[in-house]
Amino acid sequence: MYDLHDFLSPVDIHLLNEDSGYNDGQFAKHIAIYDTELPDVTDADIVLVGVDEFRGSGNFEEQINAANIIRRQLYQLHYWHFDTRIADIGNIKTGASLSDSYAAIKTVVAELARMDKTVVLIGGSHDVTLAQYFAYRQLNKTVEATCIDATIDLRGESSLRSENFLLEMLTSEPNFIKHYNHIGFQSYFVHPRMLETMDKLRFDCHRVGKAKENIEEMEPVIRNTHLLSFDINAIKYSDAPSGKCSPNGFTGEEACILTRYAGMSTNLSSVGIYGYNPKEDVNELTAVLIAQMLWYFIDGKSRSKQEALLSESNLFNEFNTSFTEEGTLFLQSRRTGRWWMQLPDKKMIACSYNDYVSASKNEMPERWMRSQERG
Repeated sequence: MYDLHDFLSPVDIHLLNEDSGYNDGQFAKHIAIYDTELPDVTDADIVLVGVDEFRGSGNFEEQINAANIIRRQLYQLHYWHFDTRIADIGNIKTGASLSDSYAAIKTVVAELARMDKTVVLIGGSHDVTLAQYFAYRQLNKTVEATCIDATIDLRGESSLRSENFLLEMLTSEPNFIKHYNHIGFQSYFVHPRMLETMDKLRFDCHRVGKAKENIEEMEPVIRNTHLLSFDINAIKYSDAPSGKCSPNGFTGEEACILTRYAGMSTNLSSVGIYGYNPKEDVNELTAVLIAQMLWYFIDGKSRSKQEALLSESNLFNEFNTSFTEEGTLFLQSRRTGRWWMQLPDKKMIACSYNDYVSASKNEMPERWMRSQERG
């Protein structure tokens, strides 16, 4: 086991709040913070880690301080989820090179994953997702990965790591990506052939309009995910005026819904919220939104503790359909209302009520078909 002290720098909590401190209802009073000594994370459900590495996006400024500005907003929020314990272990030290930073991030995330912690990375450019993935590769752990982003960062012609990192993540050998989902792409930012390539690889891409139209359909996608990466560029400018801006995208409310879904997933072990540049923000509005997204992630984590195990059959409603020769079983949780469906190999995967409706009409649900195509 690595000594994480070597990779981390503490949070200067006094710089985050120059006033009279925090009251007993606020976050800062209820989470274990690395300000003088590294907290014991043994009992923590969620471990918050700051990243200040932006060189992959072409930003070589020092002291961007994105993670601390997000913290400033998060620590002020009120803490409602007393069944969910949180530790903030400070910021990962920026390396001499981008590769050095990736190595440090990989090591910290892998170490926390070994301890079965849910890791939340804040700050850094979107290419830090690659280091997040390297942690699973180091552990030889196959994962389903999901990016929420207005663009698909497969631009091989770009010299910016933040615009091409998916090439290495999805094609490097050995590869540990079992399946990849992309949520929220905006068609005018994406070359049509790129989508054709993704489809040939049996990866699932969800256009922002479709996702917004029926956002609850994104819940099963995120529930099946182990690694989630959220680029704040997926959010429209009026709600998140930082980074590369588009007048279209998810609203702040929708972003919070998506991170709440992430918190509810018992498969998810790491999430990164990337792309926040404080110098381009307006009155720290984007930092406020990211803090609220984190609040809803914690809310989802708290709610996930209420969910029953699939083996507890008395806590699920069972529905049998026969749209295939073998027939398919659907389960609905009596506690949360969420749905699962059975594949021919008897494996249960997350699904939605709409999948059940399709099956009951003797129509093959697209989610079932795509899962079968991937084998």
